[in-house]
Amino acid sequence: MPRPLRVAIVGAGPAGIYAADALLKSEAAAEPGVSIDLFERMPAPFGLIRYGVAPDHPRIKGIITALHQVLDKPQVRLFGNVDYPNDISLDELRAFYDAVIFSTGATADRELRIPGVDLEGSYGAADFVSWYDGHPDVPRTWPLEAEKVAVLGVGNVALDVARILAKTADELLTTEIPPNVHEGLKANKALEVHVFGRRGPAQAKFSPMELRELDHSPNIEVIVDPQDIDYDEGSIAARRANKQADMVAKTLENWAIRDTGDRPHKLFLHFFESPVEVLGEDGKVVGLRTERTELDGTGNVKGTGRFTDWDVQSVYRAVGYLSDELPKLPWDVESGTVPDEGGRVIEAGAHLPSTYVTGWIRRGPIGLIGHTKGDANETVASLLADHAAGRLLTPASPAPEAVEAFLAERRVRFTTWEGWYKLDAAEKALGEPQGRERVKLVEREDMLEASGA
Repeated sequence: MPRPLRVAIVGAGPAGIYAADALLKSEAAAEPGVSIDLFERMPAPFGLIRYGVAPDHPRIKGIITALHQVLDKPQVRLFGNVDYPNDISLDELRAFYDAVIFSTGATADRELRIPGVDLEGSYGAADFVSWYDGHPDVPRTWPLEAEKVAVLGVGNVALDVARILAKTADELLTTEIPPNVHEGLKANKALEVHVFGRRGPAQAKFSPMELRELDHSPNIEVIVDPQDIDYDEGSIAARRANKQADMVAKTLENWAIRDTGDRPHKLFLHFFESPVEVLGEDGKVVGLRTERTELDGTGNVKGTGRFTDWDVQSVYRAVGYLSDELPKLPWDVESGTVPDEGGRVIEAGAHLPSTYVTGWIRRGPIGLIGHTKGDANETVASLLADHAAGRLLTPASPAPEAVEAFLAERRVRFTTWEGWYKLDAAEKALGEPQGRERVKLVEREDMLEASGA
């Protein structure tokens, strides 16, 4: 009797769960069926949603509801707190599965190559996001001594960082932030936050809704210099071709022409300022030097040779995420991705048998969470085509219980989907006395205990 197609997915964030969903909706799921195991190095699933989205964005976190429905399917199992490759290697995965999909995302900061980035007070945005999102593998405290702060970048991560720095701690107390983050933000001394973009308003990568949310806080005064509102032919064409870009530009225009109010925390959005050096003294950040740029007619910019030194005491670099290199897989150093064709991992011009990628590890950290669905569909289509053509490797131990026995023998304390329900209940119980939906558990051991690992 034919057995189900066995697929391992490494990474239980949106990309991995969307791949599982695509498999479940495929013709292969009907007969003889599919059997999917997700491996996640964190004790809890959901990846970027849990550890990369700002806590004051419940609308985005609502995506978890849809992901929940996939993980509730009987054909899907979760193995949390299992690290690739330390707990299970590629060869070992191949012993249990017909195919392996890697969807490990991107969690590190992309390098910014300007002098001074290593000074004390210069931080990667990804590290700060991990701290305020209660990631178990980062320090429990964060230095928030600076009264004037620079954020480099004009994407949604830059907005998140700027907004968290500019809000008061008590504004965030209605969210799921853990006690250590609330205590840290109470000590935050930032009164001015300056966000810098190298190009103009039409090239900003903000989402319109996320941009407008900056202005919703009663404590944050958003300020845009009218001189930074400028467009060339390329910029006008970009606005006409992209409704979101046009909405962002209109919002910025409206802010540029209004009078400055009296809210206590000021958040400046600067355009046409290219960071060239983080200034230091005695090993610490004391400023930021930028070069004024101007549009060149195509929507790109060129330097003007005019420089400004900004009085700031810390700098946050939000210039993009970077994936971690995965052992036993080929790697493109420049893009920080695994080379692929249609989701098939490509090494030395040939498909690495039974091995696939999807999400940011495949295409880089671009696009919104929803864009990952199309990526997953393409990867799964390639996998199913290879299955139909008999190109997948045959696992030595395809029985579902075999991998459980392997992890037990390795003494890996893994969590399950049933364990997530226990952790979920524990976090909600912590929040209930305060009238909050949940309070996130931070320590890995606490998460494992609550999950019944």
